[in-house]
Amino acid sequence: MSAQRQETVRRLTAPDIAARKGQTPVVCLTAYTAPMAELLDEACDLLLVGDSVGMVVHGLPNTVGVTLDMMILHGQAVMRGSRRAMVVVDMPFGSYEGSPEEAYANAARVMKETGAQAVKVEAGSAVVDTIDFLVRRGIPVMGHVGLRPQAVLVDGGFRAKGKGEDERARILAEAKATAEAGAFSLVVEGVAEGLAREITEAVQVPTIGIGASAGCDGQILVTDDMLGLFDWTPKFVRRYADLRGEISQAVQAYAEDVRARRFPGPGETYFAKAG
Repeated sequence: MSAQRQETVRRLTAPDIAARKGQTPVVCLTAYTAPMAELLDEACDLLLVGDSVGMVVHGLPNTVGVTLDMMILHGQAVMRGSRRAMVVVDMPFGSYEGSPEEAYANAARVMKETGAQAVKVEAGSAVVDTIDFLVRRGIPVMGHVGLRPQAVLVDGGFRAKGKGEDERARILAEAKATAEAGAFSLVVEGVAEGLAREITEAVQVPTIGIGASAGCDGQILVTDDMLGLFDWTPKFVRRYADLRGEISQAVQAYAEDVRARRFPGPGETYFAKAG
């Protein structure tokens, strides 16, 4: 992409995404690196630098061990690789729950050091006031309700939410409160399909589904899951490629060529010029 082309591309913002409520669905994927962000940028409206990076890239058992420094590092990479898509960076566990003031200090650091357009928080009832605090001070916030990965130790694992009436009512109330607090959009993860539709109808901001409903205002998946880079993927993932298989075949072919001294060949070798 030329320098002139880069200058003319306008990056999407929180108001652009918010305006998509009930319109053409918002296309979202996760991104953690500059090369992947560059590949996804043209097709996506929003790239989420998710704390799922801890599991996908760093091999952690869950997202609890992800740090603010990790999120900033990957946020910087995604911003360098993208031009058009809005970039949202997850606030990791422990960086926003203590107090609104602490959340603001950490979110402001993310915004300043990455140049991202927003942050995302998992929006339990205790975080609603924090969302309002951040938005009033100029930080766009994406909320996240339903299955909340940062609560995995409390929940005892990753499981779908909203099947019982009490839990359903609680999640719906959290979604409404999150939107009313000023979130510009809302990730709805791992909930019963009917509840996802009910949330989408009840809030005035776009809902972004993941394991929720086609009736949401947009969809997001972990890119590595969608590309088939893992043996196992959740029920809600559709694999659009089998890159794990292709990479395995390529590596095996490379290994065989090296061991048979077929690589490097004349085409991959430098030779001194005659004379």
